Amino acid sequence: MGQDQTKQQIAKGLQLYQSNQTEKALQVWMKVLEKSSDLVGRFRVLGCLVTAHSEMGRYKEMLKFAVVQIDTARELEDADFLLESYLNLARSNEKLCEFHKTISYCKTCLGLPGTRAATQLGGQVSLSMGNAFLGLSLFQKALESFEKALRYAHNNDDTMLECRVCCSLGSFYAQVKESMKIALQHGDRPLQALCLLCFADIHRSRGDLETAFPRYDSAMSIMTEIGNRLGQVQVLLGVAKCWVARKALDKALEAIERAQDLAEEVGNKLSQLKLHCLSESIYRSRGLQRELRAHVVRFHECVEETELYCGLCGESIGEKNSRLQALPCSHIFHLRCLQNNGTRSCPNCHRSSMKPGFV
Repeated sequence: MGQDQTKQQIAKGLQLYQSNQTEKALQVWMKVLEKSSDLVGRFRVLGCLVTAHSEMGRYKEMLKFAVVQIDTARELEDADFLLESYLNLARSNEKLCEFHKTISYCKTCLGLPGTRAATQLGGQVSLSMGNAFLGLSLFQKALESFEKALRYAHNNDDTMLECRVCCSLGSFYAQVKESMKIALQHGDRPLQALCLLCFADIHRSRGDLETAFPRYDSAMSIMTEIGNRLGQVQVLLGVAKCWVARKALDKALEAIERAQDLAEEVGNKLSQLKLHCLSESIYRSRGLQRELRAHVVRFHECVEETELYCGLCGESIGEKNSRLQALPCSHIFHLRCLQNNGTRSCPNCHRSSMKPGFV
């Protein structure tokens, strides 16, 4: 079956599928898969089969076709096809509740460099990752992923994606509420504080600052009572973002200063990085160059202290969307740098790097 005939048969299958003749559509697509030698056509028909089986709830079959699609994408050696197929693999595992695998495949999608499809599919990747985090009850990470997916939806005017994200947020809200109920029944103060923080972040992300502030106050009260200083930092960071949204920058800086003191006390570099980033944006908007430079310097000092840089090129890890490689010795480099270096041992400690893992 040639390229033109393959396209015609795929279109025929789509017409049948859209007219609710699902089984006939599947038969047409399966014949294309069996007879076509056109790799691009096979990739497209596999995508149709993945979508159809997903909508029918046949998730094991969905996964089977997603795996075949990955193999086809590798034969095509095209980053866009790889992105689409890895996303289908992530979705398949999400449906089968293999959440750790879903997150791993989503991270692979995000690590693929320079794909044209990234702007269209990036939101779908973030949504799938958020659903996986929600499945693992990692509420904060789930919310962060859903917020990214919403930004993609708004930037690309994708109402369907926005609708799907809102559905996931509804499930998220229900699960957090249930967790809060259980925590109250069992007197679990740390869990109550975490749930209140999540509620506050949800309201802030929706622009409902009047509701967010009292939730942050309640979370802070419990975090202080139980002595959770890192939790207090997270609350203050959320409060500062609320004040920034209200353009009350002096109050935002007050909250940031309190959070920075606590973050330095506990030695949490990630929190310090977030706080310096927020401070940078505030001082940049005010045109205060001396204060801006101070936070830029401190930010890069934190990056060095956390060793968030490539040991070969010296660039900070995370400033660009680059694929990383972790060696068995735990040193991390840009994948491109290791490939260019051409060595089979770690450039830092010279241990063997026979079995690397991707980050």
